[in-house]
Amino acid sequence: MWLMCLCALCLVLVLGVALFVREMLWRGSIFTEDSLRPPAPLVTDPKQRDEVLKRGFRRDRIPEDLDAVVIGSGLGGLSAAAVLAKAGKKVLVLEQHDQAGGCCHTFQNQGFEFDVGIHYVGQLHENSLLRVALEQITEGQLQFVPLEQQFDTVLLGQGSRRRAFHIHSGKEEMGESLRRQFPDNMLAVDQLMRLMKDAARHTPLLACLKMVPLWIVKFLMRTKLLSRISSVFDLASSSHSHQMAKLTRNKDLTALSSYFFYGAPPRDSSFLINALFLHHYKRGAYYPRGGASEFAFHIIPVIRKAGGAVLVRAPVERVLVDKKGTAYG
Repeated sequence: MWLMCLCALCLVLVLGVALFVREMLWRGSIFTEDSLRPPAPLVTDPKQRDEVLKRGFRRDRIPEDLDAVVIGSGLGGLSAAAVLAKAGKKVLVLEQHDQAGGCCHTFQNQGFEFDVGIHYVGQLHENSLLRVALEQITEGQLQFVPLEQQFDTVLLGQGSRRRAFHIHSGKEEMGESLRRQFPDNMLAVDQLMRLMKDAARHTPLLACLKMVPLWIVKFLMRTKLLSRISSVFDLASSSHSHQMAKLTRNKDLTALSSYFFYGAPPRDSSFLINALFLHHYKRGAYYPRGGASEFAFHIIPVIRKAGGAVLVRAPVERVLVDKKGTAYG
């Protein structure tokens, strides 16, 4: 019985994806190579940067005949607005802070510039999906510098008991580095690498659940068929400490493999997210040339080109919704 249900679910997913792809191809893609330009020189003049990143809210700066309003100028909001702009939509982005960019903004103190969120980014190798997407929403202006293969060092313990562990990028080098540092846990490292690969490969199944009717999802959860479809569903509901306890008793390896969750102990962090974070840097770590604010600095002109605007110091108090639940204004 469960096999028939699984086959039916797979058929629904395949048909849904096929129809979606067909619709997208029929409409034509908004992503084109023609939109890319040779990278311009790095802009360091504060006035020029402020005109883009710190343009304050005024009623006369609101474009007419808007198609959409995005609340928040973090990377998610700006990316959504830029994609809409490339589709020909006029978008207004409202940001309550005095600078656009969210966790990608920067601040200066005593002549030095500091990032507040971005440390480094992965999956930016040639022709990667993330790189292509970033090139499109910045028209090829956002440039990245590859970090060294040992791209991070994690310190555990204090004083004379402090221990330093190194994180390396590379498909094979990441695992080899961990095996050198944990020679008594080589099998655990191999199993961790395998789970990281499985997590990256099967995580799209989590997104597929959003395309399935809710009653089917509830049925799969109630009958525990999700775990039969893929182990990624079990990993998604497991804490990092719970999953790592199956692999090793070494607390340093457990802590090291969960260090991306700054300030959260392994028992309070998701194993799946930690595994995806580590896998994210297998192909290298990169830093945006010019600093994290370059994300917003190069995305905003794409929004403006379509007639939109990004305005800061614009807190949104409420969203007007009609009786049908549709926002209006």
